[in-house]
Amino acid sequence: MKIYSSEQIRNIVLLGHGGAGKTTLAEAMARVANVTKRQGKVTDGNTISDFDKEEIKRGFSINTSCIPLEWEDCKINILDTPGYFDFVGEAKEATRVADSAIIVVSGRSGTEVGTEIAWEHADEMEIPRMIFVTDMDDDKADLHKILEQLQTSFGKCIAPFQVPIREGEHFVGFVNIIKMEGRKFVKDHVESCEIPEELMAEIEPVREMILEAVAESDEELMEKYFAGEEFTLEEIQSALHNGVVDGSIVPVLCGSGMNTTGVGVLMSSINKYMPAPKEEHTEVLGVNPDNEEEEIHVICEKDQPASALVFKTIIDPYIGKVSLFRVYSGIIRKDDSLLNANTDETEKIPHIYILRGKEQIEVDEIHAGDIGAFAKLNNVSTGDTLCDSNRPVRLPGITFPESLAYRAIVPKTKGDEDKIASGLHRLMEEDPTIKVVMDTENHQELLYGVGGQHLEIITSRLEEKFKVSVDLLKPKIPYRETIKAKVSVRGRHKKQSGGHGQYGDVVIEFEPSGDLETPFVFEEKIFGGSVPRNYFPAVEKGLQDSVGKGVLAGYPFVGLKATLVDGSYHPVDSSEMAFKIATQNAYKEGIAKANPTLLEPIASVKVLIPDDYMGDIMGDLTKRRGRVLGMNPVKGKQEIEAEVPMGEMYGYSTDLRSLTQGRGVFTLAFNRYEEAPREVQEKVIAERENDEE
Repeated sequence: MKIYSSEQIRNIVLLGHGGAGKTTLAEAMARVANVTKRQGKVTDGNTISDFDKEEIKRGFSINTSCIPLEWEDCKINILDTPGYFDFVGEAKEATRVADSAIIVVSGRSGTEVGTEIAWEHADEMEIPRMIFVTDMDDDKADLHKILEQLQTSFGKCIAPFQVPIREGEHFVGFVNIIKMEGRKFVKDHVESCEIPEELMAEIEPVREMILEAVAESDEELMEKYFAGEEFTLEEIQSALHNGVVDGSIVPVLCGSGMNTTGVGVLMSSINKYMPAPKEEHTEVLGVNPDNEEEEIHVICEKDQPASALVFKTIIDPYIGKVSLFRVYSGIIRKDDSLLNANTDETEKIPHIYILRGKEQIEVDEIHAGDIGAFAKLNNVSTGDTLCDSNRPVRLPGITFPESLAYRAIVPKTKGDEDKIASGLHRLMEEDPTIKVVMDTENHQELLYGVGGQHLEIITSRLEEKFKVSVDLLKPKIPYRETIKAKVSVRGRHKKQSGGHGQYGDVVIEFEPSGDLETPFVFEEKIFGGSVPRNYFPAVEKGLQDSVGKGVLAGYPFVGLKATLVDGSYHPVDSSEMAFKIATQNAYKEGIAKANPTLLEPIASVKVLIPDDYMGDIMGDLTKRRGRVLGMNPVKGKQEIEAEVPMGEMYGYSTDLRSLTQGRGVFTLAFNRYEEAPREVQEKVIAERENDEE
């Protein structure tokens, strides 16, 4: 593959609902561009994009893959992303380095939740977009209805560039609204045809809308429009290009990925209307890693100092670690030494590749605006910036969603803990949305992911890649215990067994401290030297060793105030150990008498949803014993703030997705502990007893 300048490059991310046809479209584009001789199918497991064993087994995309194509003197880097929300991290990586997006909509299904989420991804990165309605070969496909859905969801910017031509119920071609020419599909190519007269009533308002958009883009064109003069094709295309780049126009094209109809037109439209890297990102703002406040303008020119962002990591079983990167300035060459602005380490570049699915094409250099891959840079991670050491710069990284679905992960075979840890570490290098947390209190390892399906695939990959099997279990909740009453108890330890004996005697008052964030507070109010001062530390140590385990269900104790008020000692037999044991005896007896109770962790939860789901979500939070604190409008949606017991939030990511058809997102953070209802306490205590048995 030849080297392309930034003016000739288009970096396109394919976004859309799961199953809308993104991978099929990418495969069709590769076929039309003569990258392949035969078009693969998702159902056959032989597409360029979906080459991972899990993808082939499940029949949908899990990873983002890169497919570079050459079309009409341009290089189009297609980034095919998963549509299912559990793999949103992959879509975030691709959208971060793309200059524009193709949102794929199924002609059968119309706009779906994934269409809205795709639009939000493009909005977040402020990149222009185009919509491709695929499956138009299906006789039930209704472009007119889909356009109404799109305009309802996204407004007046939706601009159909084509009107389908049907013979009977069959999609046989389209009218190019820009050129006002008919096109008919004939086997593997498109031929000109007359515009059917019966379509003119549908075409004219669409054409007029586009001409108005062209007129609004420039004062001279506006004057020409009002004077009734015709625009030239060049004027129309230039104005539309500017409108697409600034987001005021979102073209809608149609065709079929399955039989490649309209795909060549789509690629030509990408070249005409979508921005080149230099155009969209003439300057990107980075920061000086040595001085976070100093902004650096990174210009997409080949004669600038080199800089690149690593946006994805792949662990390849044959060549090791592969780092996909986008060049933002300069030229990166084989054998260069580049500074990692995130780690301050220098990396030697032994090999540079262009990836096409799993195919690796070795090249000597990659120019500004293009996408490539490094091999075997073991100290480079997703989100790192590699740059010329003479101009250190750190580019903005990638914002990943918080992973809130979690399970306790345990090996099916004892002794596999090290293999699990090693495998998870490698998987986390590939997927930053995976997180592992060690809960030392409950002796469990917690695996976090974006959703239940994500966690399931992590376990499959552990088995497939690292030959280790695990179970995912419901995690234990970190409850606490405290007391509600004040008591005074005596604790004594006396032992005589020949020679020196052991003697310690304490009287301690136990009461609530009011501070549930601190295990205990110790004070002494000894009068007359009944307990010598040198034994006070032993008493405190006895308490410290005791509060790790409560009397109800063995959970750690909090909110305890212990005051040493009296006691006695033996001048020969007393010791620090004796007073420590005496204190522990007092703790056991005193806590049991002081009305002990179980505390549950309460989480602050924020749920962002469209207005339509307010009633369902508030009702569901109430069922979970939650308290709704308020609502705030955020970007056209509603954010519900609530406090919910953490024990009731297990599985919430899946339930929320089900209740909102995938439109809802939430965040969760620990807030405080408070007393659990009696029935919850009884249930937790019974479960704890069963676990111990």
